[in-house]
Amino acid sequence: MPAVLQNPAVLGAAMILTFMVLIMTKRLSAITALILVPVIFGLLAGAGAGIGEMMLEGVTALTPTALMLAFAVLYFGIMIDAGLFDPLVRFVLRTVGDDPVRVTVGTALLATVVSLDGDGATTALVTISAMLPVYRRLGLNPLILALLLGLATSVTNLIPWGGPTARAATALNIDPALLFLPMMPTMLAGTAFAVFVAWRLGLGERKRLGVLALQPLPLGPAPEEPVIADETDPERHSDVRRPKLFLFNLALTLGLMAGLLLGLAPLPVMMMSAFAIALIVNYPSLKSQRRRIAAHAENVVNIILLIFAAGAFTGILQGTGMVEAMAGALVEAIPAQWGPYFAPITALVSMPLTFFMSNDAFYFGILPVLAETAGHYGVPPEAIARASLTALPVHAMSPLIAAIYLVCGLLKVDVGAAQRFSLKWAVLACLVLIAAGLASGAFPLRVG
Repeated sequence: MPAVLQNPAVLGAAMILTFMVLIMTKRLSAITALILVPVIFGLLAGAGAGIGEMMLEGVTALTPTALMLAFAVLYFGIMIDAGLFDPLVRFVLRTVGDDPVRVTVGTALLATVVSLDGDGATTALVTISAMLPVYRRLGLNPLILALLLGLATSVTNLIPWGGPTARAATALNIDPALLFLPMMPTMLAGTAFAVFVAWRLGLGERKRLGVLALQPLPLGPAPEEPVIADETDPERHSDVRRPKLFLFNLALTLGLMAGLLLGLAPLPVMMMSAFAIALIVNYPSLKSQRRRIAAHAENVVNIILLIFAAGAFTGILQGTGMVEAMAGALVEAIPAQWGPYFAPITALVSMPLTFFMSNDAFYFGILPVLAETAGHYGVPPEAIARASLTALPVHAMSPLIAAIYLVCGLLKVDVGAAQRFSLKWAVLACLVLIAAGLASGAFPLRVG
């Protein structure tokens, strides 16, 4: 083997580059690439029989995160099935009336609340099915709806069971709650900015259309549920709704959130317990319980496989010494005077990186190297993870994620047009998140 390939830093960079190319060109799925690529490069690094132990150590370290994510998906799936968000949808539809400002602000608030389940696809389906008829009736620009969905879901993805936060925690072997709690002020600032953007764009639409020229919306009863049920589900539509248990489900969800904030128990334990209670109370029969679990099984399996495959990837990356070697090379390349500012530097460079890279490529390939490099300057890994998460609004506009195609397909708008309309607002949202993160101490401007 050439001498250059015996350098752990070169092997690590080649491993990450190979992984990124394979998943970005769709030659391999993220799950298979996370397993096969590190095994091959681990053998090239001379790990030999030690590869198996490295992989198992990586997988074992991520078991609590996998548990939390699996039961979070199941819990919020049960809440959506039972109709926890239906009254909110009906309330928004009845209160927005014929005012563009109310419509846009209502869109932002609805998307924010619904996206708390961490599933962007569900948020898009619920919000668009509820709000698109209103936009069409009033003649509002559907690109506004796409933008507000992107801003809302990117901010709420900061929750521990959100995809990016879960990936960042997985890649650095950090408790997701440790990332989330200091980011709460940042999340609130991002939500406030999304509402401000909705208000600002609503004013523009009001000026363009004129309130007096609009036809008022009928304020009769709204549909009993948004169009989110799976048509192949034998218990679809009203059969799975539990309107009489709304207050119980709301109290249970609020209690779960309070337990998370107060740290009453480990997050996986709280999620598992809340899911069991919700399932038994809402669907007492074993047949109904099996159907509800089966309805969300695909999402759970995909998440678990991804987490365990990522554990194998990070286990080999760390066990072979590649991360340390790459970090050392990066430290030598960065001017010494920049080192103490590595957290805000990470926040800024994450915007273009996450736009041109998938979540998996960035969080599993690049973030560990950034965190290891930052450690040489005294910046803790959790600060780097939080800084990287401030790029989520720009990442939501990336052509490499499926969500933007789902949203644009439902709205029947061009993806390029949505990106051109939304990108400037997304960059501003990132800057707001960075400023809030620095002000709240989620990550430091400078160390030392």
